[in-house]
Amino acid sequence: MIAKIHQFELKTILAVCDKEHIGKTFGDEKISITISEKFFKGKNVSESELEKMLEEADSANLFGNKCVAIAQKKGLISKAGLIVIGGIKHAQIYRV
Repeated sequence: MIAKIHQFELKTILAVCDKEHIGKTFGDEKISITISEKFFKGKNVSESELEKMLEEADSANLFGNKCVAIAQKKGLISKAGLIVIGGIKHAQIYRV
């Protein structure tokens, strides 16, 4: 998995994707998403590193079955809180 931290004012936005999706476009008849290197490409992270990053981020944007499964396992995303684009799971997390 690849993770990148973006700072916006006083907020931390975590962008995470499964490594094999970087630079690719996925979609169907309703929606399309490009997993851009500018937004997602950061450092390779392990499952434990991602869990820690998810705990610390104000929001997260996840694309990929592996990274979404980790967030689900941590109880941060329910099945109803994700969408599937081109066969790949996508979810966003916001702390309020």
